Formats: sequence, structure tokens, C-alpha cells
Amino acid sequence: MSFFKGASVYLVSNLLNAVIPFLLLPILTRYLTPAEYGQIAMFQTLLAGIGTFIGFNAVGAANRKFYDDDIDEIVLRQFNGSCIQVLIVSSIIVFIGILLFKNQLSEFLAIPTSWILAAVVISAFSFITSMRLGQWQIRSQAKLFGILQVSSSLMNMLLSLLFVIVLTKGGQGRIDAQIITAIVAAIFSFIWLYKDKLLQIKIWKPQQIKEALSFGVPLIPHHVGFFLISAVDRFVINQKLGLSEAGIYMVAVQLSLVMVILFDAINKAYIPWLFERLKRDKHEEKKQIVKYTYLFFIVALLIAGLAFVIGPFFINLIVGDKYIEAGKVIGLLCLGQAFGGMYLMVTNYIFFEKKTEKLAFITMVTGANNIFLLYIMIDKFGLVGAALAFVISKFIQFILTWYLSSKVCSMPWFNLKEF
Repeated sequence: MSFFKGASVYLVSNLLNAVIPFLLLPILTRYLTPAEYGQIAMFQTLLAGIGTFIGFNAVGAANRKFYDDDIDEIVLRQFNGSCIQVLIVSSIIVFIGILLFKNQLSEFLAIPTSWILAAVVISAFSFITSMRLGQWQIRSQAKLFGILQVSSSLMNMLLSLLFVIVLTKGGQGRIDAQIITAIVAAIFSFIWLYKDKLLQIKIWKPQQIKEALSFGVPLIPHHVGFFLISAVDRFVINQKLGLSEAGIYMVAVQLSLVMVILFDAINKAYIPWLFERLKRDKHEEKKQIVKYTYLFFIVALLIAGLAFVIGPFFINLIVGDKYIEAGKVIGLLCLGQAFGGMYLMVTNYIFFEKKTEKLAFITMVTGANNIFLLYIMIDKFGLVGAALAFVISKFIQFILTWYLSSKVCSMPWFNLKEF
């Protein structure tokens, strides 16, 4: 499948996948108070944090293994099985840790203890779905990728409507919908992996487990740093401004995710296309890659600029008066997401060269900087301060990552006279 055809399939899939929660957003914001929505925001943030440790990023290792030289299907099947073994062990460890501190986490996040444990369950089952999606992506099977992705989101939406509106379960209904969706999607994914002969679990390969961990464990600081950049702001807002403000901010974040969806779709199709050309290592192809990348940068920034103009109008139209304050930060959040999209275009080189430990250092430093900025700027500017901290942190992350990628993988980034 060509890059543009693949990108279009991923884009349609991602858009359909995104339309579903966006259809849900104006309904939930009218049936849930900002404080209740704030609780859901805290849960989603916890879910993102736990996901960093569930499976130790072995899905990425399984995807990268596909591009090794002279690799056969038997080895790939065994390697995927080793990654599932890593998932099982890591899930048990995380569950025990969460169980020991569930009461403290519940008090800190202002959510029920049952939600704390639910986050572990959802993360563990979501790993299996991510592995199935990843195996389709590296083989450029975008249509199957889209079917599973969209059907999962559709189930999530319908169950959320049933539990929140019909059964009036409030925020608990939203969590129940996510649990059921994660389990059902994982069951289908697991069966599909076996059906396609991509999984062999009943075999012990310590060397493969070590290889998966050597790829994934160095990424833990990277994902922790990413969490500190992209999600910890809700914790700080909750502590300093309250659950209602966290809920309002989360609404703006969700609307800004339109850009993330677009960039993610492009990147999903781009990675196989890019890795094939990096493997060939031809200078003319590298020049072409750089041209496309610079064009992407320009488009991303133009979209962010448009968000400053039309974003506040859409906030009021979609979510109603209770969340109108979200309009003050939507433009800034979209600018931050633009830098995030630009980051995706330069970080792939680091994954190709397997230099993930250096990437982790950059992300951790950027994440620590974001926390520092949050505590200063929220006190001075409220929600706008949180959005400013996000923009600055995403820009720093992009610049430092671009610099690192230029060091680990030779590309004609600055030989403009050749273009």
C-alpha cells in the first residue's frame, strides 16, 4: 500500500475513531458537572501513567523486530509471545503496587478506589489490542487496523451512553464502558493474533525477553517524561484550582486532540514508508524526506494558527456555557499539539537507530521543566498558565529531539542549497 493511500485509510480510521468521542463530548458535558468531568479527567490521567509500566513498552519492541535483517515468521511469532510474557509479569507487579497504595491514590486524585484498580485492568487488556494494531500497521494492513480501532470506539460510545444517560450511573458509567470495551477488544485481538500465526506464548526464550526489555525499559523514562508534559497538568490544576477547573481544562484538551488524531494518522502510514527508505540509505530519497518534513512543519503551524481564531467559537457550540472558559486555552493547546506533531516527524529516526535511552533523557528533562513551569504559571495565569507551560515544553521537546535525531541518523536537514 502506497504512503498516501495508507495515510488516507489511517486518517479516515482516526477521524471516525475521533468523531465517536467528540459526539460523546457534548452529551457528557451536559449530563456531568465540571467536577464529575474532572474526576474522569483524573482517571484518564492515571490510566496514561499506569500504561507506561504495563508491558514495559514491549509493543514497540515487537513492531521494531519486524524490520530486523533476515528475520523469519517463526522468530517473530516467538518474540511476540515473549512480549506477552512481559505483559503478564509487569501487570502483576503493577497491580500489587497499586493495591498497596490505592487509598492514598484515591485521596490524591479524588476518585473512588475501584477506579484505581480499573485503570490497571484497562491498561493490561489495551496492551493486547495495541499489539494487534501494531502488527497490522507494520505490515501496512491499514483497513484491518481501522476496523478494530473504530469498532472499539463505537462500542465504548454506545456503552457510555447506556450507562451514563439511560442507567444514570454518572462518571462510574463512563469507567464501566471503558472496562468492558478494553476486555472485549483484547479478546478479539488475541484470537486474531493466533489466527494469523503471530503469537506463540508457550515457549520460554530468555534472550528474546531480554531484547524486548532492552528496547522497552529505556523508554520508561521517556514515557514518564511524556506523561509529565502531556498529562500531569491535570493533577496540578486539580490541586491548585479544583476538580471543576480540571474538568474544563480537560474539555479543551480533548478538542485539541483533533490535531493529534490527524498527525497520528499521518505518522502511522509514514513509519513503514520512512523505515524502508532509511534502510536503503540513498541520499536522493533522504532529500525527498526532508522536503516533505519541512512542508509538514508549515502546515502544522498554520492549523494551530487557525485554532486561535475559530477554537473559542467551537468550544461554546460543542460543550455549552458551563465550559466556556475552555475557549481561553484552546488556541495555545493546539499550538502545543502542533509542536507535538513536528516532534513525531523527527523522533522516528531515533527509534530506527534504537537510541531510545537518549530520547528518554530529553523527555524526562522536558517533563521536569513542564512541572516547574506549571507551578509558576498556574499561580500567575490560572488555566492559561497551564496551557503556556504545555506550549513551551512541547517546543523544547521538539527542538531537542530534532537535534538528537540529526546526531544519530544522518539526514540533509540543513543542506538547503541541495533542494
